[in-house]
Amino acid sequence: MTRTEPGYITEKQALLNRLRRVEGQVRGLQRMVEEDTYCIDILTQVSAATKALENVALSLLDEHVRHCVMDAARVDGREADRKLTEATAAIARLVRS
Repeated sequence: MTRTEPGYITEKQALLNRLRRVEGQVRGLQRMVEEDTYCIDILTQVSAATKALENVALSLLDEHVRHCVMDAARVDGREADRKLTEATAAIARLVRS
């Protein structure tokens, strides 16, 4: 089964906005290092950027399960198994990171 649109298509703009905010946070981190900011303050901002990226990942995973996996389950059991395996592998990567 091949989808023509990603599952997150209805949330695409929100995801892009989140990623742009993360990009701004990372630029801010670079600036903090350039300006010799106190280590703990930089680490606090790294934590915030990491959390923001985790939220993007969780949103994408949710959309994958709700759209790609559910669509596959409706049409083809083997494809649903493949989609679930993809989701499980993605979860494992997120947990390890």
